[in-house]
Amino acid sequence: MYRLASILLHDDDESKDIVHDVFARLLADQVELREESAQSYLLLSVRNRCLNVIRNRKIHEQAQRYLLPAEVVEQTSPEDLEREIEALKAGINALFPPICREVIHLHFAEGLPFREIAERLGVSETTIYKHLRNALDQLRQTLKSTER
Repeated sequence: MYRLASILLHDDDESKDIVHDVFARLLADQVELREESAQSYLLLSVRNRCLNVIRNRKIHEQAQRYLLPAEVVEQTSPEDLEREIEALKAGINALFPPICREVIHLHFAEGLPFREIAERLGVSETTIYKHLRNALDQLRQTLKSTER
């Protein structure tokens, strides 16, 4: 299982995390595996988790390229970056309703997928999408007003 994850991800630590997560999920969900299908189930679980990680990496890379073009980062002074970060923190703290702050924190700071956030907060995934969209819209407005 580890070897498969390592081949797919090219990252030893992340491969170990994937294998650990598969076993943790098995124990948490109390899945009963039949002996003849256990190996296939475990390998498929590892493969699927690796594919999710790869997909998330690509999404993050695309977002970074879109949101922070290289020449903008190079031209921005550390003081300007610090001001932008402070404005972003203030915008996050001003989000209303408070669940928007929670969704932003869980998704971006803790890296949780929408399904886990929904389970943790006891709401549907659709509700999480709506709160995230609302929070991002509020942050855009806040940041636009501070740029002027």
